[in-house]
This record gives sequence, structure tokens and C-alpha cells, in this order.
Amino acid sequence: MKDLFNLKGKVAVVTGGNGGIGLGIARGLASAGADIAIAARNEAKTAEAVKGLQNEFGVKAIGVKVDVKEEKQVQDMAKKVLDTFGRIDILVNNAGTNIRKLPQEYTVDEWEEVLDVNLRGAFLFSRAVYPAMKAAGGGKIINIGSMTSIFGAAKVMLYSASKGGIVQLGRCQANAWARDNIQVNAILPGFINTDLTRKARKDMPELEERVNMRTPADRWGEPDDLAGTAVFLASRASDFVTGVALPVDGGFSVAML
Repeated sequence: MKDLFNLKGKVAVVTGGNGGIGLGIARGLASAGADIAIAARNEAKTAEAVKGLQNEFGVKAIGVKVDVKEEKQVQDMAKKVLDTFGRIDILVNNAGTNIRKLPQEYTVDEWEEVLDVNLRGAFLFSRAVYPAMKAAGGGKIINIGSMTSIFGAAKVMLYSASKGGIVQLGRCQANAWARDNIQVNAILPGFINTDLTRKARKDMPELEERVNMRTPADRWGEPDDLAGTAVFLASRASDFVTGVALPVDGGFSVAML
């Protein structure tokens, strides 16, 4: 029982893991002993995150520049992780983007950009790591959804469509890959202090007060608030948990007002 949450000897790939929620999760996995591969586009930011993980937690960590929309880059990234570490045990599909407009204002190009990053990227990465997880006898995939996986809002139609899709993607993967001992679950973050939500608060000045009023915890979350949930879903503690979409939201999704 004492080793239920121990991730030593495990290797985790975290997309978009160089900042915000992704880095908070990477820190949590590293604190439990996992070696980390960060897949992201900003090389300087990734290098800083890798150095921080190595220095603070003493784990092995690498960064790989990758556009999650590009199939070949994703396949190459998986190969590099396997060449470096010899295994892939955990995948966190976190990379995401958003464009805020009313539904009638979106262009087809914007639709493709948001859906490709948020949903196509998760599909490509999951497919890329599946053979390594199957060969190892199992694995854990954690897809990062959103409150918009369950709620709609006027100016986040594309984001909401992609994050609703993330939950259904994971449920189908959970059914298909259970026989391979691969558990697939989703985390639905509430309102978390990140660069993305800081921009949202700038665009919608009333957002912060509205979120605080509805959230029983009476605060916005921080990226490290996702760490414990990620460790649980990445560890042996969750071996009989699959297909779940778990809100980590300070109670936002269960509050009436």
C-alpha cells in the first residue's frame, strides 16, 4: 500500500508542460519520482521548465520541440522519448489553445486551429504512445478537459467543442484499451490562474468576480492544485479507475449560483 502513489521508474510525457496547468502537473509527477518529457513549441520556456524539474526533484527530464497538430512531429517525439528513456508509462494530453468570439464570428481556419491543437493533438499523441504502453503491459493517459467540457458559454464555442470531445475521446480509449491495462481518464480543471485565464479576465472584466461568487472554495485554483489528482491518475492507486472525467474546480461544478 505504501507504494500506491510512487512513480519512480516511470516516464511521463506532458504536452504543453512548460507552463500553467501542464507544468503544475509535471511538477506533481516529478515529485512522485517520474522522469519527465515535456512536449511544447517554445524551446526557451521548455528548457527553463526542464531545468527546474531536474533541480527541484532530482529526476531526469528532457524537452522536445513539437507541434501537437503535426503527425510526423508527434511520432518523432515518441521515438525520441523511447530512445532516451526506454519506455513511456504516462501521457498527459494538456496542450491547448483558445479563440474567444461569438459563434457567428469564427472562421473555418479558426475552427481548424482550435480543434487541431486541442483534440487532434490528443488523438495523435495517444495513438503514438499506445504501442509502447501495450508492450510494457500497461499505462496511464490523462486528458485535460475543462469546465467547458460540461458547460457552454457564448464566446468559447470552439474551445467547448474540443474539450467536450476530449472527454468522449477518453471514454472510447478507455473502453478500447482496458484489455491492454491502459487506463484513460480526464481532469476537468476549474478556473485556474494561468496565462490563458489571465487573458480571459482581461477580455471579460466581470469573470473573476463571477467565478469567485460561484466557487465554494472562494478562490481561483493554482496549477499545483492539479498535481495530486494527476499523481493519483498516473499511479497504481487508480488501476481500477478508467473513463472518468474528474472536476478539480473548488466546487464550481456543483454550486447552484
